[in-house]
Amino acid sequence: MLPAPRATPITHPLLEFKRIKFTPPPKTFYALINTQPDGDIGGTKLMPSMSTLTTEKRIGFFERYLTIWVFLCMVVGVRVGTIAPEMVSMLSRLEFARDSHVNLPIAILIWAMIYPMMLKVDFSFIGGVARRPKGLLITLFVNWIIKPLSMAFLAWVFIQHLFSPWITPETAKDYTAGLIILAAAPCTAMVFVWSYLTDGDPVYTLVQVAVNDLIMLVAFAPIVMILCGVANVVVPSSVLMTSVVVFIVIPLAAGYLTRSLLLRVRGKEWFEEFFLPKFQPITIAALLLMLVLIFSFQAHNLTQRWFAVLILAVPIIIQVYFNSSLTYLAMRWLKVPHNVAAPGALIGASNFFELAVAVAITLFGPTSGAALATVVGVLVQVPVMLSVCNVCNRTRDWFSHAEQS
Repeated sequence: MLPAPRATPITHPLLEFKRIKFTPPPKTFYALINTQPDGDIGGTKLMPSMSTLTTEKRIGFFERYLTIWVFLCMVVGVRVGTIAPEMVSMLSRLEFARDSHVNLPIAILIWAMIYPMMLKVDFSFIGGVARRPKGLLITLFVNWIIKPLSMAFLAWVFIQHLFSPWITPETAKDYTAGLIILAAAPCTAMVFVWSYLTDGDPVYTLVQVAVNDLIMLVAFAPIVMILCGVANVVVPSSVLMTSVVVFIVIPLAAGYLTRSLLLRVRGKEWFEEFFLPKFQPITIAALLLMLVLIFSFQAHNLTQRWFAVLILAVPIIIQVYFNSSLTYLAMRWLKVPHNVAAPGALIGASNFFELAVAVAITLFGPTSGAALATVVGVLVQVPVMLSVCNVCNRTRDWFSHAEQS
């Protein structure tokens, strides 16, 4: 018998493997503001997004347990309002200027939250989205037409009719005004968290926020006045314009000027890696303090009128699911990619509750029914929006045709 042939090892450079040590990226890599989207925008090639590198979503400790923080702030605020009503009453009477009706503590805390948000808004990206505007146009249509009108309709149905046997006509008007104010302010801050949780395109999300902020300068006050007028709610125009200047114009202008100056003087790397992170603890502290303050203002309503909280939650929840579904399905129909459709649906459904609370307090007072309606929006928004994020992630395959094209 012939000896069995000996196997000759095959060698080739392409078949030689070396053990490579993987070093995890720094934590700042996972920050939303530093991630880059897939593809290109405005002709500039961008690196793959983090979502293509890992499926594990990493959000900050504060954002992960935001629902718990809101609940704890409610408990603390109601307790403070119950045991120290005189102090809370004194704080509620402090005004930004004489006869301005702008609560000074709320104004300071709002600035501490909104100013850092505006520092992150880069308006230079707006032009690049002109190459694929469908997602932006759908979001703007829902934000500024459908959402305010649908909330006014839901408030009319539920607050002024279905639940009218349990509330007075004047209280119903206050609740309606608060719901309209809540719906007229598109979300700005938490949008970045929702976009991150759904693998959204961060640059496109940033553009959507920037455009909404610009529209808010001119559209917020007229929408509130028109819809409240239709609902027979009197809104003093001078007070409303004052609140727009104080809570929108000033922080937006300050953020834009600061960003432009520091980018020119110190550069983008210093601005994003050193300057912006300094504001994170300030923003978190301001949000928590503001929640404690507004819950203390509403301590009586939350403890004695808990049924009002339940009936106000009904139109808010319906509105969130209706607008997010409408935006999401419209983008699927128009073959918008999922990384644009999901954040767009979330922007179209969520609200800028910090601004809404401040404006409601300015117009109707810190203990009013309008202020209570916006506070209920704070309680409802986080858990409901997390459920919308979950639906968007589970239906990612609906957009396979858009991704392929």
